[in-house]
Amino acid sequence: MKPENYPSQPAQLWEHFYRITQIPRPSKQEAAVRGYVIELAEAAGHDWRSDDQENLVVSVPASQGRENAPRVIIQNHLDMVTVKTSDKTHDFERDPLALVVEDGWLRADRTTLGADNGVGCAAALALMTDKEVEHPPLELLFTVDEETGLGGALNLDPGLLRGEIMLNLDTEDWNELYIGCAGGAGWEFTRDFPTQAVSGDGWRLSVQGLAGGHSGIQIHEQLGNAIKLLCQCLQSVEGLRLGAIDIGVAHNVIPREGWIEFTCPPAGGEGLAAALVEWERRWRGYLPGADQALALELAKAPVPAVLSEQDSRSVLDLVAIFPHGAQAYNLQQPAELVDLSINLAILRLVGGSLFLESSYRFFNESQSLPLQQSVLALARAWQLGVNPVVGYPGWEPDFDSPLLARASALHQELFGRAPAVKAIHAGLECGILKGKQPDIDVLSFGPTIKGAHSPTERLKIDTVAPFWRFLTELLARL
Repeated sequence: MKPENYPSQPAQLWEHFYRITQIPRPSKQEAAVRGYVIELAEAAGHDWRSDDQENLVVSVPASQGRENAPRVIIQNHLDMVTVKTSDKTHDFERDPLALVVEDGWLRADRTTLGADNGVGCAAALALMTDKEVEHPPLELLFTVDEETGLGGALNLDPGLLRGEIMLNLDTEDWNELYIGCAGGAGWEFTRDFPTQAVSGDGWRLSVQGLAGGHSGIQIHEQLGNAIKLLCQCLQSVEGLRLGAIDIGVAHNVIPREGWIEFTCPPAGGEGLAAALVEWERRWRGYLPGADQALALELAKAPVPAVLSEQDSRSVLDLVAIFPHGAQAYNLQQPAELVDLSINLAILRLVGGSLFLESSYRFFNESQSLPLQQSVLALARAWQLGVNPVVGYPGWEPDFDSPLLARASALHQELFGRAPAVKAIHAGLECGILKGKQPDIDVLSFGPTIKGAHSPTERLKIDTVAPFWRFLTELLARL
């Protein structure tokens, strides 16, 4: 149900965004939201085309008198990250999002909002349905499967696109224009350990209340990693034997909650229970404000099978030594621009089978080689199976871009201030698409979104109207 205080202007953008939030759209399950876009296109009499990946392009004819202007691609992705708090009952494959307007922000009730990149999709649809907007010929490109590794863009048929200019609407800080993005890749690691049956109760140690977040644009914020923290707690427990682990949700999300089940002698469990308050106090002493609600819980739990003490120690040592966080900062750009990072994203142990996933991001791939070598050296030392995750290229900044010059001048004219010109430590599809169409001039911008890839994701309402004004004025002048 739409909140009574749901935003109203710009009307068509907000209405499309609401409808998008009511359509489940996890990565690789975008059929329903694709259907919504196609229905709108056909109702407006616009042609659309698709490739075998189900990437979608809608052709929107130019406004009268603009037929000979350069064709502009408006690019967004249809899928969203699906993360919720542990106390929220929500099926991302079936349930619409429950929206909340609060203190000038739009959010969802204890789930991701999908403003990344749903608000950009809504803006593209508003360009298609709002007859008052003046624009050149448009190609509205909606890619799929962005959030699990940019699969739609990587496999896009370049024959779908004919535009000379591309506007990507998938960045998250208003008053900023983006002209570069990080590339990335990652690994899945596996190893099978023998297990032994045990009798009696063990323990489950869990953590909640961490902020989590985007493993690219928030990696410099030094947010707590649930994998690192939980394993740190267990390092000093004598006689510990691991039974099961479930921490993390996706390669591009800093893990915010999870649990570890284990057995140990009675004194070890009692000592750990007494130490939890001290662990929380230590972490609150250096973790950022967003993580101050963290809470540990230790409870009895059935643990039917465990690893040996030696193998359990090996797993904890692997986590302790595995790199996580910002590895290098850019020396020319502001300090918050990270050049190289790695996210320890997922750790699972089920029936003796260990699974670990990690991803890294870079602007210069050569700079990432020592990091890659150290991680793969760990994998060899711990006898882990390695499955490389297909990477994607970065987008090298072009400070001489004619599109950037025009957009910067327009921003100054409309809002009385120059925009910040930046690159982003996150994977946008721009680098991939420019690789398929090398001659296109590309720019990315969007309204302000905070907490992307976490249940705290929220959209700053008063940035949407100026974002829309800037987008439509820019199209009127291209």
